[in-house]
Amino acid sequence: MKKILISALILGVAVACKKEVGKPVPNEIDTLTTAITDSTAVIKNNAVQEEALKKANDEVLQALKNKDYKAFASMIHPEKGIRFSMYAFVSLKEDKHFSKADFEKYQPTKTLFTWGAMDGSGDPYKATINDYLGKWVFSRDFTTSQYTLNKFTGKGNSLNNLVEIYPKHDFTENYLKGTEKNGEMDWKTLRFVFEEFQGKYYLIAVVNDQWTI
Repeated sequence: MKKILISALILGVAVACKKEVGKPVPNEIDTLTTAITDSTAVIKNNAVQEEALKKANDEVLQALKNKDYKAFASMIHPEKGIRFSMYAFVSLKEDKHFSKADFEKYQPTKTLFTWGAMDGSGDPYKATINDYLGKWVFSRDFTTSQYTLNKFTGKGNSLNNLVEIYPKHDFTENYLKGTEKNGEMDWKTLRFVFEEFQGKYYLIAVVNDQWTI
């Protein structure tokens, strides 16, 4: 009886071993190689993404500097449009929002829009699209600014809720340091929030920030 049981056991082991023939056995080297390959792919993808966002940021800045608002309009998200915030705090209800079509419709006109309230006085800030872009958004030459991606350099005393409003979006910041004459309190920053659409990054928000009272 014992001989029969032993023979059956040996046969079972032999069959199991036969089934495993040719099947690769994972080892630490294979696992490490896979991890390195995956990490390299992630780093490469991140680098490509960062380069695309930097390029988009610079194109927007150049369009604003040249007052080429048709070029600026081409960078607005085709479906979500664009929102403008006068200060760091983004208000979904009060900040001016345009669809791409409406922006292109009203940009060449003299139509006045209320963009928000002036810090300190609380007076409404009214201007045409062109005046708002030229006198408020690009009030200084931000093509010479300090660039960062998904990081804040300019920090004032007003609430900055950009990350809370756009938690899954990439944003760029263009920061201009204040002057010594004014105790560096006259710093300004211009932030762009982007969203990818059909393989290209488009603007969904333009947020200005500066020291407020």
